[in-house]
Amino acid sequence: MSDTGENTAPKTRAAFIGLGVMGHPMAGHLQRGGFDVCVYNRTAAKAEKWAGEYGGRVAATPAEAAAGCDFVCACVGADDDVRAVTTAAAGAFHGMTRGATFIDHTTASAAVARELEQAAKEKRLHFLDAPVSGGQAGAENGVLTIMVGGEEAVFERARTVLAAYGRVVTRMGEAGAGQLTKMVNQICIAGLLQALSEGLHFAGRAGLDAKQVVEVISGGAAQSWQMENRGRTMVDDEFDFGFAVDWMRKDLRLCMEEARRNGAELPVTALVDQFYAMLQHAGGGRRDTSSLIRLLGRGGG
Repeated sequence: MSDTGENTAPKTRAAFIGLGVMGHPMAGHLQRGGFDVCVYNRTAAKAEKWAGEYGGRVAATPAEAAAGCDFVCACVGADDDVRAVTTAAAGAFHGMTRGATFIDHTTASAAVARELEQAAKEKRLHFLDAPVSGGQAGAENGVLTIMVGGEEAVFERARTVLAAYGRVVTRMGEAGAGQLTKMVNQICIAGLLQALSEGLHFAGRAGLDAKQVVEVISGGAAQSWQMENRGRTMVDDEFDFGFAVDWMRKDLRLCMEEARRNGAELPVTALVDQFYAMLQHAGGGRRDTSSLIRLLGRGGG
């Protein structure tokens, strides 16, 4: 402590890899939360934009970003993307210091989580799979739900990082448990959105004021996040925001692949996945997942 009373203790160093619609604000919360953050993004201009906004540092490779950091976080696209920023040439695992922790916020497979935890152990590193829920708004507001797989002691050490952008942070079990929990989340959302689409479609055909219907039934047993946050925009045919159909299909593929391994039956999930495929084929892959309603009497465009 200096004579002025200021805290001169060095900041905890952290890296963040992947600055998309989720990673950009998540890394920002870390920087503004008192961490010394270095970022890497495949498109360098996005990293430079982030640094201009938050004042952190930029690295040319994941390994460079990870050097000297206690924690390295990532939010990228899919299994191969996670491997590319961890174990591939110039990946973070090649730059991390022994004892450091890699936290993967990507929605990926449970298998890749277990694979990378083992790879981390071989390098005397730690690994947590920590997919998130809450969408872009949750990331921007720092109120994400984070479901975590990995060793309990590692999870406890990482709590300060996760608290920077997570409102609900829960360890679900060993490596892969976070990803499996996220799959449950996506299975439930798929079914909810299809049911909401059908309900709103029915309300319109029945001559009801669909927005008033949403307001009324949101106070009862049908209430859900999807209804409160997407019901009105679905009625207004607005889908240029939110979680893209393309990403949902990737997530549902992970769910169904895991179900084939564990014997779970997902008939509704498989059906909704095909509805999303129809939206993709009609050019709607970048629209929000609530665009399912467009298949009901709207031609699927």
